[in-house]
Amino acid sequence: MSHVRNRSGERGRSFPALGLGALLLGLIVAGACGGNGGEAAAEVAPAASRVESPDQDRPPPGQAWVIFDSDTVRAEVASTPEAREQGLMGRLEVPPGTGMLFVFPDTELRSFWMKDTFVSLDIAFINESFDVVDIKQMEAEDTNLTDSTAPSSFALEVVQGWLEDHGVEIGDRVTIVFGPGLRVS
Repeated sequence: MSHVRNRSGERGRSFPALGLGALLLGLIVAGACGGNGGEAAAEVAPAASRVESPDQDRPPPGQAWVIFDSDTVRAEVASTPEAREQGLMGRLEVPPGTGMLFVFPDTELRSFWMKDTFVSLDIAFINESFDVVDIKQMEAEDTNLTDSTAPSSFALEVVQGWLEDHGVEIGDRVTIVFGPGLRVS
């Protein structure tokens, strides 16, 4: 993704959390984001965990696992306005099974565009209940806005065709496991 925009052309936002199979990670938002341009960052920390080996059972800092039944995307996390604006711009490739997870401090309709993004992408919009609420395909370097049809808290970008190849559909439930130290602003 190149840039996140809301319907009025301004940069957008959303919120996080959930676990992996037997280790179910609950995440707590320790702060809230304020409006009026003075946004405070929210620290996300594990609430409960049966993790025996953090290195094996959790992604590294700045990353998340987005799990669709038996398929997992290893995603970079874009949780700040700057990271969300940069997105996947300038990348020459996005290997299959990898992508970027956009985490917003609120839930709203989202708009993305592909300016300076050289790889065609699928985007899955995910709500605060971790349900896929919309899926779109975006073509490389397209400067037209791609709008979600439902409010979302997360957006997952992967190489175009990955979602269809793995049977991901609107209504599917996802599990997201975040690496340590996630900050959302």
